[in-house]
Amino acid sequence: MATSPMAVFTFMALGLAAALLSAAGPAAAQNCGCQAGFCCSQYGYCGTNSSYCGDGCQSGPCTSGGGGVGSIVSDAFFNGIKSQSGGGCAGQSFYTRQAFLNAVGSYSGFASGSSDAAKREIAAFFAHVTHETGHFCYIEEINGANQNYCDTGYPQWPCSSGVKYYGRGPLQLTWNYNYGAAGQSIGFDGLGSPQTVAQDPVLAFKTALWYWMTNVHGVLPQGFGATTRAINGAVECDGKNTAQMNARVGYYQDYCRQLGVDAGGSLTC
Repeated sequence: MATSPMAVFTFMALGLAAALLSAAGPAAAQNCGCQAGFCCSQYGYCGTNSSYCGDGCQSGPCTSGGGGVGSIVSDAFFNGIKSQSGGGCAGQSFYTRQAFLNAVGSYSGFASGSSDAAKREIAAFFAHVTHETGHFCYIEEINGANQNYCDTGYPQWPCSSGVKYYGRGPLQLTWNYNYGAAGQSIGFDGLGSPQTVAQDPVLAFKTALWYWMTNVHGVLPQGFGATTRAINGAVECDGKNTAQMNARVGYYQDYCRQLGVDAGGSLTC
């Protein structure tokens, strides 16, 4: 059957468009590391219109009413935390909202429930981050270099010679078994080069979100107290250090108020 020149042109144009989309799609969707001002859509692509920033938006300047981490974690909210740390803090220039949003694009399950549930999870996450880093002041654990944190009871995560696994990042990732598992999941040499967590802000937030989704996210329905137990229960729960535990509760309640959501019950552990 004969084919008209117009049909041939249309077919070629469609084929070219499909080829371009197939080539650009995976790169744009990879970890959804969108540039500043772009939204990460529910399908993992970067863009700026309602298809990307509307319903299901994962990060960036999301516009959906309650969905989308970026629409909840505003500049004012994030920078309001940072503003309470000293100007000479190393974390002031290290931790940024955009680094957090780029990282959270790799964890679609984070704050993925109802509007209230999403806000409570975000409030809980940042309450612990605030406590662990001193309002985004510290990138590394104070006096951490004097600590070893090598547990030989985990042969699958052998400690590297001369390497120390002290706390680094927003949730102060600690111990060889956490660095090893986080590195395997995220894609960095956690056992051999744990210091990279303190050098790359997006990676730092990814380790925090990895720990959160692995160890904390599942206990959220039990209340904020359960999240404290999952993070530092051996030190702060069951009457061991109530001042530190209550400090976390205070941050959580404050952030819930800022986000306009009830904090719920079972706040202490």
